[in-house]
Amino acid sequence: MLRRVFAATALSLIAGTATAADTKIGFIYVGPPADYGYNYSMELGRQYVEETLPDVETTYFDSIPESAEVERVMERLINTGHSIIFATSYGYLDHAIRVGERYPEVAFLHAGGLKTSSNVGTYWADSDDGMYLAGMVAGSMTKTNKVGFVGAFQIPQLFRTINAFTLGAQSVNPDVTTTVVWTGGWWEPAKEAEAVNAFADLGIDVIFEQVDSPITIAQTAEKRGVYIVGKDVDISDRAPNAWLTGVSWNWGPMMVDMVEQIRAGTWEPSHVRSDLAGGAAVLDPFGAAVPEEVQQKVLATKDAIVAGDKDIWAGPIYAQDGSEVVPAGETLGMEQIETMDFVVKGVVGTTD
Repeated sequence: MLRRVFAATALSLIAGTATAADTKIGFIYVGPPADYGYNYSMELGRQYVEETLPDVETTYFDSIPESAEVERVMERLINTGHSIIFATSYGYLDHAIRVGERYPEVAFLHAGGLKTSSNVGTYWADSDDGMYLAGMVAGSMTKTNKVGFVGAFQIPQLFRTINAFTLGAQSVNPDVTTTVVWTGGWWEPAKEAEAVNAFADLGIDVIFEQVDSPITIAQTAEKRGVYIVGKDVDISDRAPNAWLTGVSWNWGPMMVDMVEQIRAGTWEPSHVRSDLAGGAAVLDPFGAAVPEEVQQKVLATKDAIVAGDKDIWAGPIYAQDGSEVVPAGETLGMEQIETMDFVVKGVVGTTD
């Protein structure tokens, strides 16, 4: 099920901008779709749109930086008749809003963020629940009580991954700590390999990540004999001995739903969200190393989350410095989660 949170400002329908016979949809990726990670997950979404809606035509541009360059690509798509644009990277939102002001007849769908305009809406698949479950696996499997995270940038989407995973690990093993390394780029294979090797040298025996391509991290972990938790796409076949589990994205159904609304003239720019319960985030298969009793405990927790009986962001939750950020009896809301600027107690590393 999709959740829609409407912005406080007045919203308008974009009716008649795209019909079943002439819809051209543009997709813009910050990296190559062959990364077997984030951009590949978006590419699978594009392919799903084409397969499900055979009367639409799609085009994609890849490796477009989060700068004024993306505005030029958006205008190129618009000038060639594309009336719907999926801007799939975190830093494209302000650019989409600026271009949208110049082209009010075009619908822009941006991955994440908390801004909308009369023709720009956002969509996202919350993977936090899945990362909490993966953290439970990691907390059960670590022998050193040390896990490591390799991340690209210090942004809310990564803080929430770190926190959800760490809370999940600590729920089964309170002694777990998470050491964080930032690479400063979405795809930095040399830095990613260096981070994994440094982690292994420190006795960290489970590694999770949020970069655009997980391949380097997974294969380096396999070589070093440490465990890996995946993100964005199931790559268990790339590191079969290291693999514990992962969280994949399933963007296609969400994308189709929004496209059909736009073509019907019923779409309103809003914050569209789905999650593990809605099927947009998927807990990947367990690796051969994960004992049956651990799997069953994790799956029971998954059932509780999907049923609405467990909220991973329920208090008490403590920040890195020990201060209480979510009191007992309270839970974080969408805006608080999506603007998260702290890491939880037990995380080693900085947020800036």
